[in-house]
Amino acid sequence: MREVYLDYAATTPTEMRVAEKMNSTYSNSYGNPSSIHAIGRRAKGYVEEAREIIADYIGADAKEIYFTSGGTESDNWAIKGTAFALKDKGRHIITSCIEHHAILHSCEFLENFGFDITYLPVDEYGSVEISELKKAIREDTILISIMTANNEMGTIQPIKEIGEIAKKKSILFHSDAVQALGSVPVNVNEMNVDMLSLSGHKIYGPKGIGIMYIKKGVKLEPFMHGGAQEFRQRAGTHNVTDIIGFAEAVKMLKENDKKYAEHYKTIRDYLYSRIKNEIEYVKLNGHSEKRLPNNLNISIGFVEGEALLMSLDMEGICVSTGSACSSGSLKPSHVAEALKIDDEFIHGTTRFTVGRMTTIDDIDYTVEKLKEVVTRLRAMSPLYKDRRKN
Repeated sequence: MREVYLDYAATTPTEMRVAEKMNSTYSNSYGNPSSIHAIGRRAKGYVEEAREIIADYIGADAKEIYFTSGGTESDNWAIKGTAFALKDKGRHIITSCIEHHAILHSCEFLENFGFDITYLPVDEYGSVEISELKKAIREDTILISIMTANNEMGTIQPIKEIGEIAKKKSILFHSDAVQALGSVPVNVNEMNVDMLSLSGHKIYGPKGIGIMYIKKGVKLEPFMHGGAQEFRQRAGTHNVTDIIGFAEAVKMLKENDKKYAEHYKTIRDYLYSRIKNEIEYVKLNGHSEKRLPNNLNISIGFVEGEALLMSLDMEGICVSTGSACSSGSLKPSHVAEALKIDDEFIHGTTRFTVGRMTTIDDIDYTVEKLKEVVTRLRAMSPLYKDRRKN
């Protein structure tokens, strides 16, 4: 069966160049970077080189890069590490209602320890409103955490402006940029962030590796306790091979990021053009322009999302009804609910995310199969039949 992968927001395949780089280091980077002998020093050299590569790409200093196991750990560290480090200064944190669950569940956890969390609403496009943020700030606010771009709807947030507000109020600002890296420019200085979360497997690198950018001078409670790794802030033996893979994936971005983004947008726009012109009752979710170039989130009216997903899967087409971390639930995602999508559309919310390997031929195949599936599912919908009568 033909396979068309359109779920790049969930994860990406590891680039061959990245895999080859990792494979070439398995035999000579097996040492523990904390060891002082030659093999350990060699491994440490690879780790520090990777730190420099990643720091350079996002405009940071190498000593501001901390390796983690991925975006989820980085998000947890930013939220909990700030909270416990600054609990004597204040116990109020501001985030948005459409954040990744790594942020939302960390905030819910902190509520058990007496922290007060403000979950900002978003507008119809999934964007945080600056006026609402300003109203939410209090004397005891210690942290603002707003994602750079939403993983479901693709909407890009006004991060630079939020960062400026936080800086004026002397409030720490964290952003989850896991979904944004590789699709839009990510520069910690231009974004005015104090902390930033990134992950390797979203940029065609390995899974299980990420980073936290922590601006010089920002003191967090360590999230992992044990050894003295990562400047005594994150214990645990370094995952050297995956660190090398992450850095190689970043090098590929530095060489080709604009080309990649242009390809995504061309393919994504072609997909949306065909869908909106050939399938009736389709609604675009998220902002039409301020969105990630690889993301198309639509709601197809009078169709149930899980049935749509499974039907497309039977045709070899991989899409998503929302975040991969929320799969298995039949209820609409918290992001879709936050956008207040109409009832007849919300259950047909589907996310298509294109990637480097996606072709026009893939899109043509997808649209033809999508039309067949939608026609079949709507034939069983009494709501659709009533709409047609009216």
